[in-house]
Amino acid sequence: MNQELLNYLLSFLTPRRRMLFEKVLSERTNYFTVATQDVYQLHNTSAVLRSCDVFGLQNIHVIEEKNPRRIDKEIAMGAQKWVSVNRYNSTGNCLAHLRKKGYRIVATSPHGDADLLQDFDISSPAAIFFGTEKHGLTPEFVENADAVLKIPMYGFTESLNISVSAAIILQSLVYRLKVSSYNWQLSEKEKFVLHLAWAEKSLKNADKLKEDFLRL
Repeated sequence: MNQELLNYLLSFLTPRRRMLFEKVLSERTNYFTVATQDVYQLHNTSAVLRSCDVFGLQNIHVIEEKNPRRIDKEIAMGAQKWVSVNRYNSTGNCLAHLRKKGYRIVATSPHGDADLLQDFDISSPAAIFFGTEKHGLTPEFVENADAVLKIPMYGFTESLNISVSAAIILQSLVYRLKVSSYNWQLSEKEKFVLHLAWAEKSLKNADKLKEDFLRL
């Protein structure tokens, strides 16, 4: 019945939208995921969310221990409809969830002994963490991460805006992943769940259509 419901909802969408769903689903991944820790500026979290959508990451994890925020829809440009936003009120809860899912915990930092972006090992799934604009991730977090990653920099300035850093890192890692032999695509079940959710979000009268379908 679920497949029939999906087909029913898709019948109300344009052929172009249906083809776009298929294309994007084929490029989506949960192999890499992103987490932000108490990012203060609302537009930064929203811009990172947009980068996740652009580069095909399905999930973002937003830790809001000190700075509970809403997603800025203008900056996200609608990406919040297509990317799954997972919220946490503590870093510990987020770490526990991601470790249970089998992710390596990867801190980003321009300082110290860190792996350069181009040398980063992509042989297993990883959760890439970004910290606050001013201080980045806490030293304790960096020390206890499974790996530390940094972007090569060659100027006097030793930092980048978080949204810029995220875009650079995601573009590099996703490109390397796509040309690798690793199994990075979503499972058929994951694709189906997303497909149905996207179809519902694309139809203003989705609830009414679902009711009509159940009466058929």
